[in-house]
Amino acid sequence: MSHTRNLELVTNWSWKQRSPTVSVLDELDGWNAAQAYPSEIHVELLKSGAIPDPYLGFNENKVQWIGKAEWLYKCTFDFAVDEKETHALLEFLGLDTLCDVYLNGVKILVADNMFQTHIVPLDLSSLKPQNTLLLHFKSAQLLAKELEAQMGVVRAGSTNLGDPSRVYVRKAQYDWRWDWGPELMTCGPYRPITLKTYTARIAEVQPHALLSDKNQPSLKVDVTLAGTLDAAASLRILLSDATKTVLKTQDVSISGAWNASVVAWDLAGAVEPWWPVGYGAQHLYTVSVLLLDAHGQTLDSTTTRVGFRRVALVQEPLEEADQYGTGTTFLFEVNGVRMFMGGSNWVPADNFLTTITPERYRAWLTLLRDGNQNMVRLWGGGVYEPDVFYDTCDELGILVWQDFQFACGVYPAHDAFVASVRKEAEDNVRRLRHHPALALFCGNNEDYQMVLQWGDVKDFPAIKIYEEVLPEVVGALTGPQPVPYHRGSPYGGKGWDTADPTVGDVHQWNVWGGKEFPYQDYVKLGGRFVSEFGIPGLPEMKTVEYWMDGARVEEWHPQSALMAQHCRAGSFERRFAILMNEGFRVTEDLATYVYNTQLMQSEAVSYAYQVWRRKWAGRGKEYTSGVLVWQLNDCWPVTSWAVADYFLRPKPVYFTIARQLATFSVGIMRTVIKNRANDRPPQYYEFGNFQSYGATLEIWGMNASLAPRAAQLELHCIDLKSRWTHTETHAVTLLPNQTTELLRLPCPGPPADAAAPPTGDAQFTTTHAVVVGARLLDAASGAVLARCADWPQPFRFLERALLCAPGLALSFDAATGAVTVRAERPVKGLVLSAAGGGEDVRWSDNALDVMPGDPQVVVAKGLGARGVVVAFLGNEKAHAFEN
Repeated sequence: MSHTRNLELVTNWSWKQRSPTVSVLDELDGWNAAQAYPSEIHVELLKSGAIPDPYLGFNENKVQWIGKAEWLYKCTFDFAVDEKETHALLEFLGLDTLCDVYLNGVKILVADNMFQTHIVPLDLSSLKPQNTLLLHFKSAQLLAKELEAQMGVVRAGSTNLGDPSRVYVRKAQYDWRWDWGPELMTCGPYRPITLKTYTARIAEVQPHALLSDKNQPSLKVDVTLAGTLDAAASLRILLSDATKTVLKTQDVSISGAWNASVVAWDLAGAVEPWWPVGYGAQHLYTVSVLLLDAHGQTLDSTTTRVGFRRVALVQEPLEEADQYGTGTTFLFEVNGVRMFMGGSNWVPADNFLTTITPERYRAWLTLLRDGNQNMVRLWGGGVYEPDVFYDTCDELGILVWQDFQFACGVYPAHDAFVASVRKEAEDNVRRLRHHPALALFCGNNEDYQMVLQWGDVKDFPAIKIYEEVLPEVVGALTGPQPVPYHRGSPYGGKGWDTADPTVGDVHQWNVWGGKEFPYQDYVKLGGRFVSEFGIPGLPEMKTVEYWMDGARVEEWHPQSALMAQHCRAGSFERRFAILMNEGFRVTEDLATYVYNTQLMQSEAVSYAYQVWRRKWAGRGKEYTSGVLVWQLNDCWPVTSWAVADYFLRPKPVYFTIARQLATFSVGIMRTVIKNRANDRPPQYYEFGNFQSYGATLEIWGMNASLAPRAAQLELHCIDLKSRWTHTETHAVTLLPNQTTELLRLPCPGPPADAAAPPTGDAQFTTTHAVVVGARLLDAASGAVLARCADWPQPFRFLERALLCAPGLALSFDAATGAVTVRAERPVKGLVLSAAGGGEDVRWSDNALDVMPGDPQVVVAKGLGARGVVVAFLGNEKAHAFEN
């Protein structure tokens, strides 16, 4: 009896630009051997030397013609007929996007949705000893404009979010350009193509790895068979652990057509639950299904990896009001444990998807996990990522918020479009539903929000998709413990009030964009779950140098055209200027400017995490249950909101977020008591044309573990203008899985200088130059659990002489790569990097605030014998360190 044969069409691919004067079946000349599989046309053109690298300089502008052309791919393959096989099919996991498919000169498929899996049944007689598969890719860009002419121009983002016609074509929306990415209209067979021949096969397996309310595990397995089932006699179901030890097995006989639940196992005591990172181990198991003939020979087999867990999106009334009122929670509960979600938004890691290797996916997600993040949101303008992405999240314990692929637009809902979207959703829900990391399906990104903001959209047809089609698909296909579904992000209040901070999730863009508030207003701008917010910052100079590509010296300044080519944020000139001028001294030196933007991003974003995580205040007081920064990653070398750049080089903000999301963290809020009620806002603290009557400190601690922790709180206050210091300690207990308010006191300051001229007001205080450091020490061992420092703001008012010579000292342990940092005076934003060239160094921590008497140890993997380069506030231009 024949086994199922799977022939992935890996080799013998070629490509060419279509000649408009010749039938696609008569294209004989000009074929080029493909150098990659799966393939995208830009990658082939680049590898062949036909185009310049679009990621360098202004080269993006030189390749726009590609998206308007038509392209052909051809694959030749041999096939030997097995007379025992009765069925055949071709499976296309991803065609980008408009593609006519021909097998041996016969059209077998017309594809128009990049996100669908296409399965084409074949008559075995259509397969020859030598076969040709021809793919004809048409221009998605031109079709979008044709459809727009037929159906009308709709609202879709702004000029930096691609052409509005994009909403009519089911292609990754970021390909049309976004406010962090280039315009590169790709096409090609970007995911595998497989020929399958068989007599009987396993068409679908759905394992339900269930966990009861009491965390008791069980397993159900649903199986669908296809083909000539007379050849099949039984199914064998096996459950194995990570060591491949079989834990349970069962044989089930087959008769007639088959689409049924085949086993229902109670697995109490046999398996362990899967937990998100930080809460337990990521126990994973393999469900194997074998289709056997009467002789026990395997006709077909599948394996699916599962984890036993239950996840809930809890939206219930809060017990008490916060600054916004009462409202409801928006929190994730896994295996009965309510968890604060700290994480990032994900955009595709490259405009050329075929270049993202499994190793690169793992490197990105490991970076996220190692930054103490436990959730990633896959944004709705990209793609449904390949299996390796979700497999890696399962292994690392990273929860996945999965948007369906709609972003910032008024999408149509005519019958053909809805049918295409329904199949797209079914294909991807079926593919992803078994992953224990999957925590939420979400209907769209910002479509409800934008309709409300615009105020002039009379018809919003895609409501049918978000409120009928997608929840139907998710509910029907995800089983007895369904994956939660959320209509859109953001979505919440009455009448879709997507900015209501008391209901649902919010995207907080009134800092940087929107009303352009100062970042210190994040404390007033939160919500029940902040699923987007962010501040951009430049990548490190090594990345800037890459895209500058040897540009003329005249281009090496922050406001050059070439720097603008690699910054797509809307109105970035004005928005950067507002935040930069509020906080930092103006500079035209590019390296100094890069550092300042990074420190600005680091301070603003980590402050938001700090003040919003503070609002995870215990049962019934989960006022903010999650914070996801926009964004984790980049798709090309660019200035953006990413916390690590295209080359996986973390910006300072990555490290400051990690400290805020650690198991234990400590926060400080300084509230200035002003001498006039109408004085300037709090971000100016005690500088400017006014004085203060003092300041109040509030100190809190966060404990993400599920047990209380006894600790010692240590405050260390240092005046930058004198040698005055102040230290005090307090015994505290950090309550489990919440924030604990620890201390409230007047900010200490140095005594008034009797020799100084009188101030004219005895109430004026001297705290305007005081740095306040806080540490949490383990009560038993004295080990540092967490630290932070609150500095006077804005930084531009700090005297340079007080900052530039802090008595910094570094010591090195070549064997371990440990770098110990000490300072005689406070240091703000110390960024360490490696001297010279070579591979990137992986720093365990960076962007440090260093206080005297508190040495910090950083491990630098890959530093070797290279020296260390330092930059910090007051000495922003990176320079080699010398003890």
